[in-house]
Amino acid sequence: MGREKKVSCVILNYNDADTTEKLVRRIYQYRSLNAVVVVDNCSADDSQHRLKALAKELDAERIVVLTAEQNGGYGAGNNLGIYYSYEVLQMDYVLIANPDVEFSDMTVSHLVRLFETHPDLGVAAAAMEDPVYGTQPNGWPILGLWGDLARSGPVCRRLFRPLLEYGEGYFAGKKAVYVDAVHGSMLMVDALKMMECSGYDENVFLYNEEQILGCRMLDRGYRTALLLTDRYVHRHSQSISKTYQDIWQRQKLRNQSAMYYYKTYLHINPLEELAVRAFFLAVRLEIWFCSRILKWKW
Repeated sequence: MGREKKVSCVILNYNDADTTEKLVRRIYQYRSLNAVVVVDNCSADDSQHRLKALAKELDAERIVVLTAEQNGGYGAGNNLGIYYSYEVLQMDYVLIANPDVEFSDMTVSHLVRLFETHPDLGVAAAAMEDPVYGTQPNGWPILGLWGDLARSGPVCRRLFRPLLEYGEGYFAGKKAVYVDAVHGSMLMVDALKMMECSGYDENVFLYNEEQILGCRMLDRGYRTALLLTDRYVHRHSQSISKTYQDIWQRQKLRNQSAMYYYKTYLHINPLEELAVRAFFLAVRLEIWFCSRILKWKW
């Protein structure tokens, strides 16, 4: 009988110690977790001091607080915690969680069990519940350029949803399914396989991390799975919205990340790049119309 697998939870904080502290207090005694690694992504406020004080108050050995030298974005910050979990703490699995999520001890155990019964898994996630934005796809296929572009537009993705997502029958009556990508707000990775994939791509500051991670795993022959029997709550973009309150600033980040993804992973040509830039302009007009006139949440 093999040894019991070790699991850490990596939480990335940026100027949001209140939300991060609530999550740490909720989970640090979970039996399924061997450590909680909090990464302060070079916050501009007093987050670092508050989080270190929290670790000392609760359990200095069980809770680790790391400080990034600079804010390199979602991927770079989480990589710091993942590498530390694997290289220093010798963890087998790493749960990567946004500060604004809620999940149970049992869900962590169920995700570990999924890895143990499916040796080809590199990534796994539970289904997400979003009290703000409602029902969303929890796992989705990695599409080519035109499909991915259609999925990024607020009108296009509603018109062509059946062509852009897995059908309802794909999930019906199943406990878990293979998908190409899952939400980055909470997912578990096999630490060794994550190292083989070189972690997250640090050239992306924010957005498109899910597709890129899915591509990296597939390129190595590893799969991603969605656990349908368990759910977690994501109070969507609470931390991100505090930092990037302007809808246009967030869209600019989306476009930058998408263009990098298309060039690096989908290998688009110069003509396709021009088409993408034109589409981005159309999406900005769609966002203005949908958010100002139709009052859609964004």
